[in-house]
Amino acid sequence: MDKNRIEGAVKEVKGSVKEAIGKVTGNKATEAEGKATKVEGKVQGAVGKVADKVRDAGK
Repeated sequence: MDKNRIEGAVKEVKGSVKEAIGKVTGNKATEAEGKATKVEGKVQGAVGKVADKVRDAGK
């Protein structure tokens, strides 16, 4: 498993938590940061999936 997939999953979780905290506290900036981190994690996870497929195709 590519490390980008793992790091991406961690970022998604952190982003979700930060987004939830922003919603609960009414802090729109924190909520937006959480959403951005979550999207960043999804993109990083997708990059990791592609890297895994490329590596597996070479076997």
